[in-house]
Amino acid sequence: MVLFGRMIKRLFRANIEKNVSLGEGVVVWTGTHIRDGASIGNGTSIGENCYVGPNVSIGSNCKIQNHVLIYEPALVHDGVFLGPGVVITNDLNPRAISVDGQPKKSSDWVATYAEIFEGSSLGAGSICVGPVKIGAWSMIAAGSVVTKDVSDFELVAGVPAKHIGWVGEAGFRLHEFGPNTFKCPKTHFVYQIDSLGRMRKASI
Repeated sequence: MVLFGRMIKRLFRANIEKNVSLGEGVVVWTGTHIRDGASIGNGTSIGENCYVGPNVSIGSNCKIQNHVLIYEPALVHDGVFLGPGVVITNDLNPRAISVDGQPKKSSDWVATYAEIFEGSSLGAGSICVGPVKIGAWSMIAAGSVVTKDVSDFELVAGVPAKHIGWVGEAGFRLHEFGPNTFKCPKTHFVYQIDSLGRMRKASI
């Protein structure tokens, strides 16, 4: 285990393999298993009975609730929220055996990639089926199954997950008050959809 700097960390009977990088203030709760080569950023909290695969990278100030499974080679950016029971998968065509009936080895498949960008939130029990990218400040409703990329600030729900609206940085659903123009009811920040269909915080 590699420990950086003047760390203030708490590890509650977690299984931390070798060559794991833990930033300052990391909290890892009981029963969690973090595999070799994983990296956890400053201030991140990982709940009970989670799994973090080999070489998975998790940014700073993330909140990962109980029973979350993150399979390699996932990349989780700063400030991400993963609700209880979230699963980040890595096999688009899973099989236990090959066509000749033999057990499959790790060399028989290529892990699919998932990237979860800054500030996004995945609700309880949601599943990401890679390859997939989850945009910054987006929100995945509880119980959803994400099979396609999610845009920045997008709100999706369902099986499979589909667009149902937009959310701001505070996590509240945005209200439209003009052509392609939205406002957060909490912060009153204004957001606009640009010419490429991307939601952005307005400069006005």
